[in-house]
Amino acid sequence: MNRIKYGFASIFFLFAAVMTAQEDGQNTKEQGHTNLSKFKQMYEEFATPNTYRSASGAPGPDYYQQQADYKIDVELDDKNAKIYGTETITYTNNSPDDLEFLWVQLDQNVRAKDSKSPLRNGGGVPLAEQPGGFVGKYLDEPFDGGFNIEYIKDASGKPLSYTINQTMMRVNIPEPLKSKEQLSFSIKWWYNIPDHTVNRARSGYEYFPEDGNRAYVIAQFFPRMAVYNDVEGWQNHQFWGSGEFALPFGDYEVNITVPADHILDATGELQNRKDVFTKEMMSRYERAKKSYDKPVVIVTQAEAKAAEVGFSEQKKTWKFKAKNVRDYAFATSRKFIWDMQAVKLGSKDVMAVSLYPKEGNPLWGDYSTMAVVQTLKTYSKHTFDYPYPKAISVHAKNQGMEYPMICWNYGRPNEDGSYSDRTKFGMLSVIIHEVGHNFFPMIVNSDERQWGWMDEGLDTFMQYLTEQAFGEAHPDVIAPERSYPSRRGDPSKIVPYMSGDQSTIAPIMSNPENVYQLGSNAYSKPATALNILRETVMGRELFDHAFKTYAQRWMFKHPTPEDFFRTMEDASAVDLDWYWRGWFYTTDYVDIGVKGIKKYYVSDKPGKKMREYMAARNLTERDLMPLVYLVDEDSEDFDARLKGKAPSESSQNLKEFMMDHMTAEQRAKVKEPKYFYEITYDKPGGIPMPLIVEYTYADGSKENITYPPEIWRKNDAEVKLVLSSQSELVNIQVDPKAETADIDTTNNSWPRQEQQNDFERFKQNVKG
Repeated sequence: MNRIKYGFASIFFLFAAVMTAQEDGQNTKEQGHTNLSKFKQMYEEFATPNTYRSASGAPGPDYYQQQADYKIDVELDDKNAKIYGTETITYTNNSPDDLEFLWVQLDQNVRAKDSKSPLRNGGGVPLAEQPGGFVGKYLDEPFDGGFNIEYIKDASGKPLSYTINQTMMRVNIPEPLKSKEQLSFSIKWWYNIPDHTVNRARSGYEYFPEDGNRAYVIAQFFPRMAVYNDVEGWQNHQFWGSGEFALPFGDYEVNITVPADHILDATGELQNRKDVFTKEMMSRYERAKKSYDKPVVIVTQAEAKAAEVGFSEQKKTWKFKAKNVRDYAFATSRKFIWDMQAVKLGSKDVMAVSLYPKEGNPLWGDYSTMAVVQTLKTYSKHTFDYPYPKAISVHAKNQGMEYPMICWNYGRPNEDGSYSDRTKFGMLSVIIHEVGHNFFPMIVNSDERQWGWMDEGLDTFMQYLTEQAFGEAHPDVIAPERSYPSRRGDPSKIVPYMSGDQSTIAPIMSNPENVYQLGSNAYSKPATALNILRETVMGRELFDHAFKTYAQRWMFKHPTPEDFFRTMEDASAVDLDWYWRGWFYTTDYVDIGVKGIKKYYVSDKPGKKMREYMAARNLTERDLMPLVYLVDEDSEDFDARLKGKAPSESSQNLKEFMMDHMTAEQRAKVKEPKYFYEITYDKPGGIPMPLIVEYTYADGSKENITYPPEIWRKNDAEVKLVLSSQSELVNIQVDPKAETADIDTTNNSWPRQEQQNDFERFKQNVKG
């Protein structure tokens, strides 16, 4: 047999070959089971691509979406807290299907007297309850907040029959609405406006007993068309309270009549500003349009306070138009202070706006519009330039809710104007989050009713990036914090949830109504998963390009989760099926540790394992000569004289062999390792992740290596790796920067670090 010539690299090649053969041999002993690999492609989970939605994650050549245009006249009865309206809907059927009937959403019916929503949850007697909620549940008559439909008529004024099923209404049309045709019909309705501070209604009023006024934040106030698409047909899943909204885009003309002393803002561009503004307000508004560094106050606190005692009997109508929006909302009160600032985004200016009563100051006057500005800048950087003319932040107690161009946000100082950092950062974060919803889902229009994480999770991820950017842009605001204290997004923050009781955890890919902890499931976990994907798995450059590609492909369209998953891979060339499966489709967690370590030395004689390997293949030393062998320090035939010696020092024959197979130039460049280690890493957790390791050596040097997640592809339980070094290895640390949301760090180090119990930590704190 011809002798194989080996260079110095044969040390590694042979050892890796033997170990691989042993591991593969173990895996191939079990036959007949299905493919359970965490790295298999997601053909079973994903729908087959088609002409509507392509395999790349982009809209297909036959993609379509419906359009619903509205003309609405609405009047708010401030004395009786009622709202009255008429609307004309023009619905365009862009689908290839003929529609036999239309589905309209009546979301206010979740608060109807006969609503089933309060009956859907069990749980027993709570330990504590807010007074308003307790009274509403157990002591008071049920609030009747559902829609009262007075009529539905076609374009010629003939009545149309309809059927109401809880929060959905089927409008029966005389003949099918054919593909590419339009239909117009009108609805007249009214309802009682709820107090949104009770049971956290998404829309309603807050009553201020000190001055007898209400501040209104009004949404879901009109019957709205449901979505019809290629994925589900009609999205007519009931609104139970948690799963939010699925809505088609359209153009709106809305006239809102309120008391003449109210200040009002809404989705869309105001058409009759000179009719509803004073001359002083107009002057301030013109200045605000050119003010890029700070807000200009349009209605001052003194003016708002003076208006609180007016209670005008006169009325004003505010007229708005909005193009290509999926919803509509407004806020109105005589208590509102109003400020605005211009933001340059690309080639256009956008107005950042805040509305708040005096009870919000000084906090809101100082920081609300500042947060709006930062949100528009950061989100635009990572997605697309914000396309709408304004973004409004409205102060509303206990609220956090979003609509196109306008949102409600909490954060109220104490009566003396003081506030804690908790209140300040809570307000900043909710404003960033709710304004950010303009991008997800108001423009990238995912189905919130079915996939809550697609808007909440993506938005919370972008919120985290914006909060960190806010901290860098405004260090004086976050002082004495060294960075913005984000509550969600950092990997360590999700560990308590992912390591919790599996019986109360659902996969991210669950309907919002069917999860136990909606905040952790739909907000925190997907945001953390995306942050880890950006920082650790893909890297910022690849992730940012792919994420922006998704946002731009699906702006003003209706994406599904698969469109997002596929686009992220399509635009990055990173296979992420293992990541989506682990993080989004299961309740698995991350746990990777150091299981054991063995030291090896170089020899010209085979050790026990190698002899067994050779015997199994009928090989002798002569068949393989010359070879470099690695011998386990703990093996029974280890030669103690090898200890501490470099490979070339092990024997004269070995030294001559290696010298013969290296040129002088190679010998000058190669640093001959003195130590060889076999390190076993195990993975008790179900999610494969990159293996991030910091090695520390006796000479004080450190080495950081990130092994790709594919290292687990052949053995999901453990993997053996070889490390060579010139200095003795003294410490191993897995995930040293806590990048992967590892739920158990007690197994992350070698030598194993002793963990203090609670009493020992208490003693240490007292001592300190």
